[in-house]
Amino acid sequence: MIELDNDTLRQLQRIELEILIEIDRICRKNKIYYSLTGGTLLGAVRCGGFIPWDDDADISMMRSEYIKFQKACKTDLDSDRFYFQDIDSTKGYRWGYGKVRRKNTVFLREHQEHMPYEQGVFVDIFPRDGVPDGYVAGKMHTFACFTMRKIMWSSIGKNVAVNKWERAVYSFLARIPEDVMKKAYEKLVKLSNYKKNSELVRALTFPLPNEQKGYRRSWYKKYTQVKFENRKFMVQASYKEWLESEFGNYMQLPPVEQRKIHPVSQLKLVDLEELGENEYCIIDGSR
Repeated sequence: MIELDNDTLRQLQRIELEILIEIDRICRKNKIYYSLTGGTLLGAVRCGGFIPWDDDADISMMRSEYIKFQKACKTDLDSDRFYFQDIDSTKGYRWGYGKVRRKNTVFLREHQEHMPYEQGVFVDIFPRDGVPDGYVAGKMHTFACFTMRKIMWSSIGKNVAVNKWERAVYSFLARIPEDVMKKAYEKLVKLSNYKKNSELVRALTFPLPNEQKGYRRSWYKKYTQVKFENRKFMVQASYKEWLESEFGNYMQLPPVEQRKIHPVSQLKLVDLEELGENEYCIIDGSR
């Protein structure tokens, strides 16, 4: 595995910032609303930029906005520098969310080396879909999301699961034809958005923390801006409520042992001097 030193990690983050700037450009041009999310939103609020040890970047948008973004990428994405991947457009892709990647880079996560598509430095784009109201419907939906996530992960899980029985189950799930998997996912998306005003929304194939059932749809009705790496990006207006639901006391730093970077097996970056520099927040005396 490759050890990412501070300089390499910063170079990786600068490429991700370049991708975020391109996504923001496309969204503003096409009146598409999005929000920084995950550790990227946390970093914006707590550090004013990337969390020092964070090696990825995330945004979210409602499914209706995501559909507009898919279409916009076909006409407006700078194809000299970037490319867009998701389950609808990329053969062999097994994630329920999209990625905008940087051309002329390589960023292979451990155990994903065999995936049959190009894998450059990326920003994840999570569509938010509805969660059915009601206890029984909600439980059934949660189970459907769990099952779909395991089917998508099976191509990796069959090789990395510690338990031999889990590896056997993943091996069985990995035999499901790709077109069958995609049709099942499309059906899940359609059913999740059958009711347009459900109370909760979520990323269908990404686990929810703290035993949550989803995020409040009302949080995605209004948007504002925050500074991230000295640039302004969109966020949901209720971003502080989201951060509290996701991280609890989000201004408190995690223990050192929890500040982890994803294992990387292959890395190729490009130099981006033109983006400028921004200081990390100071933690334990390091940049």
